[in-house]
Amino acid sequence: MSDAALLNRTLAIEVALVTEAAALAAYKLAGRGDEKAADQAAVDAMRRAFDKLEIEGTVVIGEGERDEAPMLFIGEKVGTGRGPRVDIALDPLEGTTLTAKSMPGAMAVVALAVGGTLLHAPDVYMDKIAVGGGYPAGVVDLDADPADNIVALAKAKGVRADQITACILDRPRHEKIIAAVRKTGAAVRLITDGDVAGVIDTAEAHTGVDIYIGQGGAPEGVLAAAALRCIGGQIQGRLVFKTDDERMRAERLGLKDLTRKYTTSEMASGDVIFASTGVTTGSMLTGVLDTAHHLTTETVVMRSATGTVRWIKTRHPKLA
Repeated sequence: MSDAALLNRTLAIEVALVTEAAALAAYKLAGRGDEKAADQAAVDAMRRAFDKLEIEGTVVIGEGERDEAPMLFIGEKVGTGRGPRVDIALDPLEGTTLTAKSMPGAMAVVALAVGGTLLHAPDVYMDKIAVGGGYPAGVVDLDADPADNIVALAKAKGVRADQITACILDRPRHEKIIAAVRKTGAAVRLITDGDVAGVIDTAEAHTGVDIYIGQGGAPEGVLAAAALRCIGGQIQGRLVFKTDDERMRAERLGLKDLTRKYTTSEMASGDVIFASTGVTTGSMLTGVLDTAHHLTTETVVMRSATGTVRWIKTRHPKLA
């Protein structure tokens, strides 16, 4: 049986256990003001959970290179080694600042794909633009003016530009993009962190987000592309290098064209499973709920092979 065929429903549920473990560990430090401690707790819990997963996994999007991260580093082998060969992209705690401040939208994220099919992106910035499903290919373009993209998307959707909402990270570097979008009459929804959820929101009608524009982390771009492969949508991304060291790191990962504009399928080309568990409640997921005797988590699991999306609510008994 092929590795692709083995990325089945059972494995999808088991991946959810990995993100649940990370989310529960991070939640214990929510609001404590210590980003590093929250992130480390999530990393440790996720790494332990991977030890039980029946996969032959290689981390291709992780916590950094081996000399920077003690575990879940790029190139690390995880799983029992007895299952399908898979690439793994992960963010044990997407939203470290959100967790430290107990703000909405923090979550634990993992994507599994058939080995060799996820972009090996270094931990640098990436320019991104994304829309949900149902539009013709190339309806928006990373190289087009933001205002032109808003107008093109509005035309494709059959609405006026002032009925479009763009999600953008609230950063000084995005001032010109925000101004250009608002000049068309479109609304701007600013987020402080968590651009994986920001991209996914474009594919979910209930969020009211039509397009994501801006510069964020490249690892988050690959994770978002994996999710859109499952639920539909388009993302384009181009790596942004600020130093020669960043370019050298990309070349060590096998990237040759450092100016390339990547599409959804170029960032995540194979069969994909995407899972995420909420740490703090956001637009995508309910965070960990703490009651007298239990902790309750909400997890979303997506599969590209079937297009299914499952929400899993799990009650975890508190240990004495």
